Amino acid sequence: MRLTCRPARAALARYCLAWCVLLVGPGAMASADTYPRQPGVDAVHYAFQLTLGDDTDEILGEAAITFRFTAAGVTTVALDLASPVDGKGMTVAEVTSAGVAVPFQHQDGRLVLRLPSSPGVGEDRIVTVRYRGVPAGGLRILPNKFGDRVFFSENWPNNARQWLPMIDHPYDKATSEFLVTAPARYQVVANGLLQEEVDLGDGRRLTHWKQSVPIASWLNAIGVAQFAVHHDGLVKGVPHQTWVYRQERAVGPAWFERRSRQAMDFLSEHVGPYAYEKLANVEAAGFNGGTEHASVIFYGEKSILERPDTGLIAHEIAHQWFGNAVTERDWDDVWLSEGFATYFTLLVAEHHEGRDAFVAGLTRSREAVFALEAKHPGVAVLHDNLSDMKQVLNRIIYQKGGWTLHMLRHRMGTDAFWNGIRDYYRRYRNGSATTDDFRQVMEAHAGQDLRWFFSQWLSRAGSPVVEGHWTHEAGSRRVVLDLAQTQPGDAYRLPIEVAITTAGITRIETIDLTQKQQRFALAADQAPTAVVLDPGTWVLMDARVTRR
Repeated sequence: MRLTCRPARAALARYCLAWCVLLVGPGAMASADTYPRQPGVDAVHYAFQLTLGDDTDEILGEAAITFRFTAAGVTTVALDLASPVDGKGMTVAEVTSAGVAVPFQHQDGRLVLRLPSSPGVGEDRIVTVRYRGVPAGGLRILPNKFGDRVFFSENWPNNARQWLPMIDHPYDKATSEFLVTAPARYQVVANGLLQEEVDLGDGRRLTHWKQSVPIASWLNAIGVAQFAVHHDGLVKGVPHQTWVYRQERAVGPAWFERRSRQAMDFLSEHVGPYAYEKLANVEAAGFNGGTEHASVIFYGEKSILERPDTGLIAHEIAHQWFGNAVTERDWDDVWLSEGFATYFTLLVAEHHEGRDAFVAGLTRSREAVFALEAKHPGVAVLHDNLSDMKQVLNRIIYQKGGWTLHMLRHRMGTDAFWNGIRDYYRRYRNGSATTDDFRQVMEAHAGQDLRWFFSQWLSRAGSPVVEGHWTHEAGSRRVVLDLAQTQPGDAYRLPIEVAITTAGITRIETIDLTQKQQRFALAADQAPTAVVLDPGTWVLMDARVTRR
């Protein structure tokens, strides 16, 4: 997903996709990341004025940033903004507040502002930064597949700073707006609702979009191209749009709209109301896969039209609920975005295409987890104090994160699981959450302590391997099942369903495998024709059981 890893993201299976191929270090218990927090400072709104042209890749920018101060004694504020290096980066011309110059220092990608006076608690101040430069990243300026010049933002995970002065971290969400001046031949799409379009009379057009719902920095987006725009009515009261290149006007909307509507319907009905003011599906240049900017999803131009739908649309729309509306508070908990989107893509498939499609996706995902863990031993779902943003994503986060939700659903029961999911979304919508926040909500609905479950599946690297055999003891009229957990380390706690088929009739028993080696005796008057572990596909394990 995103940055240079979004192009590497590819479909593992029809409904399990959208990951990045990256090597990561060992995962352990999640903790706060290393981004420098600013106590007492809250960025509540960004207004970006940008001028783009065809003669140069340099952008002219003006950012009016509204800060709210929640503690006394604040004298400085720091923003992320790329410093000039080798002809690229941003140069700050001036910083002002209420018409008064604000002293600043801009080096090593940090713009530190020294406030003229210490604000009072609860006070809002607007600081305006005027700057210019050629983005080294974040905003891609390139030809699309038809050779037309286009501009598309690509901020994941912390590349907004390459072209926008911001607190570039998901802990501080804010509303925003873009006022983009560009040659009049372009259309501009961005977050939120269109406020105005004005032809300036000099061959340029001003386009103004405003996002009135707080979002994380990297979810801000603009796309500038010669688009064909299709307005597809409303979904649950939300405007639904498709933006594709002008050359694909006849075929583009149909590729998006049915799947997009299905996903929006399902998530709105089962999780909660859509958080944003529109949903625009946008064809974009420079990467494959998709990037789930709030209300304006970008899909790589090579990800659409040239191949059948692979669940990509459902994955990116699921992010509008999980990752966007409810955002991980720090990067250690990125599975709250990617694991959720992976599983909810499967749930959309289960709802619209049936249980077989759902189980097929789960099975492929489980196979992928074991292949990935063999290749990258020591990698857990949760990061441990992540500081290298190049390592923020790996496919284990997607696939094992999604499987963790599936096993949690089985542990809690489907009704309690959905009640917990809806409560989690309601509590943290338009805010940020941690894995512990999610765990506590689900515990309340499960009526049980789930710390062991979250630790076992998210903090521990690797997955269980179960081997064994069964035999029928005619005299005692029972099946004896001998199982061993052969993975390295301690035993997992595994509630497992066992299907026993006798004379064409199958019954389900449940065992609790909690030791490295364990024997179970299950009633069976006749010799079974089959004994199958986990017939319902509920447990992430590599299981091989034979008849002795």
